[in-house]
Amino acid sequence: MAPDAFGCDDVGVAPWWSGPDHTAARRRMVDVQLATRDITDLRVLAAMAAVPRHRFVPASALADAYEDGPLPIGAGQTISQPYIVAFTLQALDLRPGGSVLDVGTGSGYQAALLAEMGAVVTSVERLPSLAVAGRDRLADLGYAVDVVEGDGSLGWPPGAPYDGIVVAASGPAIPDELVAQLGVGGRLVMPVGGRRHGQELVRVTRREEGTDGAVRESLIPVSFVPLLGEAGWSL
Repeated sequence: MAPDAFGCDDVGVAPWWSGPDHTAARRRMVDVQLATRDITDLRVLAAMAAVPRHRFVPASALADAYEDGPLPIGAGQTISQPYIVAFTLQALDLRPGGSVLDVGTGSGYQAALLAEMGAVVTSVERLPSLAVAGRDRLADLGYAVDVVEGDGSLGWPPGAPYDGIVVAASGPAIPDELVAQLGVGGRLVMPVGGRRHGQELVRVTRREEGTDGAVRESLIPVSFVPLLGEAGWSL
């Protein structure tokens, strides 16, 4: 069988999402997996209910598109667990019209959610194949996201300063390069810790100019793929 747009084999799963059930599945995801836990930001809940997660997973994973777990998207990457995505967006606390850098485009799902919430989104992806597929997928869905190719561990200086930066991979430390690209009052949310284990989600708020003016908070334990690049883990 031919690989799908994610580079994964299409195992012939019926497109159940093409019928009316996909709306109900998203609603159930929001009501059961998010709203009953500690996701209280109505903007986040509305975006999660609006963005079709099934459009961001390979055909082989369609049956699990709205389950609360990460899914492989090819190239050794994943689309994150819905709860963790929602928690991250809530921690970012971005206002409509705010500028945000999404590090690690992946499938494009998180960028779509940010755009749905009214953010001006730049998304940087290290892998050209994922950048191209993510750019096309977001455009097809009507999301105006600027997807660029580059080393996300170094951020994307041409778009700085940002009101928010969100990183979908775990680094050994928070890169100074990312903190420096936050505007004053901006927030960065990213996983930090081991290459595969012992990670925590961290929020950094830049209170004043210079990296010394950043306040760090530990949020929850997580497990992410490694952030590869000059300011992350070695390739």
